[in-house]
Amino acid sequence: MSGERVGGRVTQLWRYPIKSMLGERLITATVGPSGVQGDRRLALLHRETGRVVSAKDPRRWRDLLTFQAAGAAPGPVRITLPDGRTVSAQDEQVDDLLSSMLRAPVTLTGTPPEGATLDRAVPEAVLDAGVTAVVPVDQSPLGSAAPGTFFDFAPVHLITTATLDRLGVELPDGTPEAERYRPNLVVATSDTGFVENGWVGRRLRIGGDLVLRVLAPTPRCAVPTLAHGRLPQRPDALRAPARLNRIEPLPGLGRLPCVGAYAQVVTPGRVAVGAAVELD
Repeated sequence: MSGERVGGRVTQLWRYPIKSMLGERLITATVGPSGVQGDRRLALLHRETGRVVSAKDPRRWRDLLTFQAAGAAPGPVRITLPDGRTVSAQDEQVDDLLSSMLRAPVTLTGTPPEGATLDRAVPEAVLDAGVTAVVPVDQSPLGSAAPGTFFDFAPVHLITTATLDRLGVELPDGTPEAERYRPNLVVATSDTGFVENGWVGRRLRIGGDLVLRVLAPTPRCAVPTLAHGRLPQRPDALRAPARLNRIEPLPGLGRLPCVGAYAQVVTPGRVAVGAAVELD
C-alpha cells in the first residue's frame, strides 16, 4: 500500500490495561487484532448488577479515574491507588481492596461475561445536572470486535492533533489534553479541523508494518469532562465537540458529538512514537 503522508508522525502512544482506569504512556508497543498488547484486557464487574464498571456512569464510577493501571502479560498488571500505594491485579486481596475504596462490591476479571453491558449516563444530562446528579442511564452492550477484551466498539482508538487544535480554538483554556479522550494513538497532522471524519473506510499505514482500517468517528460520553488524575474537571471537553462536530458516526445513531476515530487492525505490527503515518 502506498499513500500520502497525512500527519507526519505518531506523537503519543497509550495503553489502558484496566477499563476506565488511567492508563500508561508508552514509547513502543505491539499491535495485533486485539489492539495494543495488554489494552483493556481487564475490567471490574459490579457484583450486584453483573455489569462492567465504567466511568461512563460518572455518578457511581468517576473515582475509577483516580486509579492508574500499568503493565501487560506476561507480567502482572499493577494498580496505583489514589494514595500512591500499588497492588498487583493478581493479589488475592485486590477485589476486597478495590471494593472498599470504590464503596461498592466489585470483582476484577479478564473474562468478559456473556452479553456484557455497561451503564452509560446521557452525556448532555451530566453536563446540565453535574457529575453527582441522578441522570438517565442507558445500558450499552460492549463490542465484540476483539473477543476476550473490554472495548466499547473497536480495538484501536486514534485522535489527531488537528482535531485537538480545532477544539482548542473554541476553549477558554486552550487545547484539551489528549488523554481526556483515552486514545491509543495521537497522530500529528498538517491538516486542520476534524480530519478523522474523512478517514472512515480508508487505511492507515503506521511505521513499516502496522495497517489500520478506520471504521467510524468516535461518539463521546461524559468521560472527557471528568477529572483524570492530575487533570481537573473540564465540561468544555464535551461541550466544544457538541457545538463543532455533531455528526452521525454510524447509520441510525443520530447526530452525536464526535472526537477521534475507531479503527480495526488489518495487518499487525509494531508501532513507536515517531512512526510515520500514511493514508491510502
